[in-house]
Amino acid sequence: MILEARDVHKRFETPAGPIDVLRGVELAVDRGETVAVVGESGSGKSTLLSLLAGLDAPSRGTIRVDGGDLGTMSERELAHYRARALGIVFQQFHLMSGLTALENVSLPLELQGADDATARARDALAQVGLADRAGHLPARLSGGECQRVALARALVVEPALLLADEPSGSLDAKTGAAVDRLLFDLVERRGTALVLVTHSDRLAEACDRCLRLEGGRLV
Repeated sequence: MILEARDVHKRFETPAGPIDVLRGVELAVDRGETVAVVGESGSGKSTLLSLLAGLDAPSRGTIRVDGGDLGTMSERELAHYRARALGIVFQQFHLMSGLTALENVSLPLELQGADDATARARDALAQVGLADRAGHLPARLSGGECQRVALARALVVEPALLLADEPSGSLDAKTGAAVDRLLFDLVERRGTALVLVTHSDRLAEACDRCLRLEGGRLV
């Protein structure tokens, strides 16, 4: 098992009073498994993904990834976890505008101090079909190309777990479908576990399992 969340709660304090977004989430994901999380807007899908990434902490409950308890990790340890064991793909790409495609992909490897960061980044770009776009800045790339760069950046560290938040949600249907096919092809070839937040029935059906967030719980 690569991921286990037990009795996870998340409460937000607001001027109007507390809001309980997650109410006892239970989730277990095996290595190499693909899991879709669906639900209405505002149901807490992105909040759950943020907790699994260690970007926020649950109000109660435990989240373990690859045997490590995120709740006991220091900020430095969490950063190390995100750099080495985790890949994240967002809907809006989040590429560094002043860096080329190659530099964006090599960045997480350089932060690790990898000696072969550039070579591995070139190989990752080739795997997403962008070897000839390595020197281009994000502004000179299409939306689909930017998302492929983001996918290469997320997978270049060979993470055990990939979290994806509506990875093709901002793309047109044809481009989005191509990115989705590439995503599943890459995680299957690498044996990477995938937790995917989506509104797309097509994407959800492509996963091994589909879970729905209702009333703050996964069903």
